[in-house]
Amino acid sequence: MAGDWKGPGAMKVFEPSEKAPVILIADDDPAVVRLLADRCSLMGFDVEVASNGIQALTRGCQGGLDTLIIDIHMPELDGLAVCACLSEAARRPPNMIVATGSRDAQTIEKCDAIGAIYICKGANYWENLQTALTEIYPANADCIREFGLAATRAAMPARSRVLLVDDDTGLARDLRVELDKLGMDTSYAVDAAQAYRVACREEPVAIVCNDLPNGDVVDLLARLRTATATRDIPFIVLTDEPLDAIDEQSLTREIGGAPGVTRILSKSSAGELVETLQKFCGFHQEC
Repeated sequence: MAGDWKGPGAMKVFEPSEKAPVILIADDDPAVVRLLADRCSLMGFDVEVASNGIQALTRGCQGGLDTLIIDIHMPELDGLAVCACLSEAARRPPNMIVATGSRDAQTIEKCDAIGAIYICKGANYWENLQTALTEIYPANADCIREFGLAATRAAMPARSRVLLVDDDTGLARDLRVELDKLGMDTSYAVDAAQAYRVACREEPVAIVCNDLPNGDVVDLLARLRTATATRDIPFIVLTDEPLDAIDEQSLTREIGGAPGVTRILSKSSAGELVETLQKFCGFHQEC
């Protein structure tokens, strides 16, 4: 976004002849991406986004990227690995800001080793991000502070959220306990209609759905894939018994160019569910 920002109360960030710095926001949580993208755009940056580590690394290697803000626990390739690769392979590595919901000395040491700025998600996230961006772009400190202060009113989730859809409250309760151990918060819906409302409101990193009766799973998936906010959220179905070929095809086929069900798993395959969430949602084990 070059030149002046034209929103209410706008202030001049860059001269018209200047090119706005390009910031890549890489996070698998759509709520975090939306908050960061909005605020960085208001600060006058040219914002791009990535939802997994491979996308972030690919974009970083293409050049022309000034700053990378990346979550550590990303699908496909974790954020620290992305930063390490860019620091070694990129002709001009971007400034790197690494964010995570947990804090440990080893992570901080790794960030220092690759020249990345470490910040922790949570209550002080915006203040820490504002400090990091001001350090990188001191000439734009006033603008960063102005919109950074406004951003403190927005809640930054420290942990990713999974939506559980099940009319069996006992099973949902057991899953919630397991996901909490893995560092993930959960929301709950008892039917397709409620699940759609919750998904649109909270934009979870994944939806884990029991095999609901009366074709509700197919209807829910179709509604989710036609809404921009929920179009690409990984959707995992749990079943009591293997599905026949026709039912499986109806769930896994594309819907208007959007993906079908991400994975169909047996309810008894807790290990597979954990592995699937790790692959597609980048969860981490809490210390």
